[in-house]
Amino acid sequence: MANHKSSLKRIRQEQKRRLHNRYYAKAMRAAVRKLRATTDKAEAVNMYPSVQKMLDKLAKVNIIHKNKASNLKSKLQRYIQKLG
Repeated sequence: MANHKSSLKRIRQEQKRRLHNRYYAKAMRAAVRKLRATTDKAEAVNMYPSVQKMLDKLAKVNIIHKNKASNLKSKLQRYIQKLG
């Protein structure tokens, strides 16, 4: 157990931040899964900008790495191109 008031506060902040980050990371994974499950090209093309925006925002605030966001975006783009 922590001995200082500041370390107790730090623990509370980290826990709150971790829950926040896990929520958004989970939402991102669900959105990517939903896009990959789509077989209709028009629907996938409509969904892609919102997923791309979400990936960019999460990479910007370091919830996911910027290269991971880039890799996911390129793989999703390739998936959409193959749908046709």
